[in-house]
Amino acid sequence: MNIIRQPFRYANFNVVYWLIGINVIIFAAGYFLGRDVYAFFTVHLSMIPLVVIEYNWIWTFVTYMFMHGNFQHILFNMLGLFIFGIHVERQMGSKEFLLYYFVTGTLAGIFSFIMYYISGNLMVALMGASGALFAVQLAYAVFFPNAIIYIWGILPLRAPVMVLGFTILSLVFILAGDRSNVAHLTHLAGFAFGWLYFLIRFNVNPWRRLTGQ
Repeated sequence: MNIIRQPFRYANFNVVYWLIGINVIIFAAGYFLGRDVYAFFTVHLSMIPLVVIEYNWIWTFVTYMFMHGNFQHILFNMLGLFIFGIHVERQMGSKEFLLYYFVTGTLAGIFSFIMYYISGNLMVALMGASGALFAVQLAYAVFFPNAIIYIWGILPLRAPVMVLGFTILSLVFILAGDRSNVAHLTHLAGFAFGWLYFLIRFNVNPWRRLTGQ
C-alpha cells in the first residue's frame, strides 16, 4: 500500500479540546501576566519573516497557530475549531486530524512567509489558527456536504456554500488590497493545502463532494 495513503488505526481522544486548551492557556498567560509576557510570546511564537531569516526560528511556522492578537481573534477561531473540528475529528480519527491540522497550518505558514518575503513585508507578525481552521472547515464541508450552518445564528447556508463563500471573500479582500490585520492569504493557503491533502492523502476530489457529483 502507498505509504502516503496508509491510514491510521482509528481512535478518538478529543484532540480538539486539547488544541483549544493550549490556545486559551497561551492567550490567558499573555493577557493576564502583562505586556512583557505578551511581547515575549509575540516574538517567540508568531511567525515574523525577518526573525525567521535572521535567527532561523523555523518552529514559528507551527507555533504561530497558537498565538492570537486579541480576545475577539481567539474567540472566533476557537469557536470555529469547536464547531467544525469536533465533527471532522470524529470522522477522521484523532491521529489523522492532528496530521491534517498541523500539515495544512504549517504549510499555510510557510507559504505566507514566502509571499511576505517576495513582497518585502518582513516585519509582519503572523498569528492565529485561521489557516488550519479554513482547512478544517473545508474538511467539514467535504464530509458533510448537506449540513446546514447558520451564519451569525440567522442565515442558513449549506456547508459547501459557506466554505466557498468565505474563500471567495478572502480572495476579494486580497484583490482589493485590504490593509487590515486579517491574514486573508493565509486563509486561502489553508483552504488550498486542505484541498491538496484530500487529493493526495485520501484520493478524494473535494469538488465532487462539495457539488454532489
